[in-house]
Amino acid sequence: MPDAILALDQGTTGSTALVFSHGGLIIGRAYSEFTQHYPEPGWVEHDPDEIWQVSQRVMGEALTSAGVQPRELKAIGITNQRETTVVWDRKTGRPVHRAIVWQSRQTASICERLIADGHLEAVRERTGLVIDAYFSGTKVKWILDRYPDARARARDGELLFGTIDTWLLWKLTGGGWATEPTNASRTLLYNIHDRCWDPALLEMLDVPEAMLPPVKPSCGVFGETCQHDGVPGGVPIAGIAGDQQAALYGQGCWEPGMAKNTYGTGCFVVMNMGSQRPAVRDGLLTTLCCDAAGQAMYALEGSIFVAGAAIQWLRDELGLIDSADQTEALAASVPDTLGVTVVPAFTGLGAPHWDMNARGAILGLTRGAGRSHIVRATLESLAYQTRDVVDAMADSGAAIQELRVDGGAAANGFLMQFQADILGVPVDRPTTLETTASGAAFLAGLGVGFWESPEAVRGVRRRDRLFQPAMPESERDRLHAIWKRAVTHVRAAGDLAST
Repeated sequence: MPDAILALDQGTTGSTALVFSHGGLIIGRAYSEFTQHYPEPGWVEHDPDEIWQVSQRVMGEALTSAGVQPRELKAIGITNQRETTVVWDRKTGRPVHRAIVWQSRQTASICERLIADGHLEAVRERTGLVIDAYFSGTKVKWILDRYPDARARARDGELLFGTIDTWLLWKLTGGGWATEPTNASRTLLYNIHDRCWDPALLEMLDVPEAMLPPVKPSCGVFGETCQHDGVPGGVPIAGIAGDQQAALYGQGCWEPGMAKNTYGTGCFVVMNMGSQRPAVRDGLLTTLCCDAAGQAMYALEGSIFVAGAAIQWLRDELGLIDSADQTEALAASVPDTLGVTVVPAFTGLGAPHWDMNARGAILGLTRGAGRSHIVRATLESLAYQTRDVVDAMADSGAAIQELRVDGGAAANGFLMQFQADILGVPVDRPTTLETTASGAAFLAGLGVGFWESPEAVRGVRRRDRLFQPAMPESERDRLHAIWKRAVTHVRAAGDLAST
C-alpha cells in the first residue's frame, strides 16, 4: 500500500473521512451523521463531544477500509462547517454549551441591536461580512452572556473559543489550539486586511482576546496526533481550511476570477479575487481563501443557507422521497413545475438578500400539482438562489465565465443542466465531487511534501462533464422573474410574521 493522506470533512449533518493516494484517488472512505438539536424555533445546535466521537470513528473506519498502516499515513487535513461555535473549559475540555451552528438564528436579537447602534459599516470594513446571526462572534457573545461567570473565566484564559476546526485540532492533538485565516475570517472578530483579531470588534461584542486561538497559515503543520482508537499517534495535521475555501482550493480555483459552487447543506458560491483588497459589494461577503501555496488571499462569497437541507426536508418532513437519488428522475418526469415555486428560506435568506425574518413557502399550488412538481421546484430553487448570487457578483463587476461545481447535489444531472441553463454559462463537474475533502488533503499533502508543488496537485483534478447552457435567454429571464417575485413574497410574509 502506498503512502496516503487522510482528510476529515466535518460537515453540518455528518462527518466524512476520505483517504487519498498520491494520484488523488479515493482509496478509503467512511461517513456518519450526528444529532441535530432544535431547542427552540430557528435554533440549531450540535453536541461537540458527539462531533468528535463521530469524526474519530469515521477516520478509523476510512483508514481500515483503505488498508493504510500507521507508518503509511503521512498527514491529516481538516475541513469543517464554518462559523459553528464551541466554547470549552481549557482544563477539563468540556463544552460550556452545545455548539451553536452556523444556521442558527438564536443571536438575531444581538445582531439587531448592533445594527441599531450603528456598527454595520465598521464591521463590513474590517471583516468583509455583514452583521448576521450566521457568523461566530455573536454566538460567542450569546454563550458568554448566558452563563454568569463565563466572561470572567474567558478573560482569565480558563475558557477557550474555537470553530470546529479548532475543536477537532484540540481533541486530535490533546490540547493543540489554533485556527487559520479562512475560518478566522468568518467570526466577525478578525480583521481580514490587517490579518489579526481586531480590538474594536472584540470590544463591540465583549469577547476577551485571551479566549481566541492563534491564527496560523492554512498549509503547514499545526501539531501531531495523540494515539486514538483507529487514529495513529504522531501524524502531522498539516492543512486546515473552512469547507467552502477548501472546496475552492480543491477545484483548482487559484487565480482571480475562477469560481465554484458547493451544493451541501447550504449552497456557497465563492470567487477568487486575488491579493488586491476588493471593494465592498452589497449583498456579498468578502472573505479569505488560499492561493496555490495555501497562503491567504481575498475571495468574494455568496452564502445560501438552504440547499441540500431542502432535499432532506422533502425526505424527512414531507415524506415525498425515500432518498436524494430519487429527485433527478422525479424532476425529469414532468416538463415543468406546473407553476409551483419553492422558496426554502427555513432559516432566513442569505446572500444577496440577508433577510433574517424571511421564511420558506410553497407558492403557485393548483389542483394538478403533485409530488414530482414539488420535487422539481425544490431542485430548481437551488439553481435560482445561485443565480441571485452570480447576478450580484456580475453587478459588482465580477462576472463568472464558468462555474465549477461540487458537493452531493452536483451529482444530480437534472439540477446541473438547469443550473447551466438558468445562469447561461457552462457548469464544470469534476470526477471527484468531494472537492472539500480534496482541498483539505491537498493542503495537508503540500504541508508535508507529499505533493512537492501546487503544479503536482493541479493535474489531480479531472473533469467528469461540462454542462452547456441550452435554454433561450428569454425563457431564462422569464423563469428567474417568477422566482424573484416569490422571494419578494416570502420576505414580506416574514416581515409580517415578525411584527
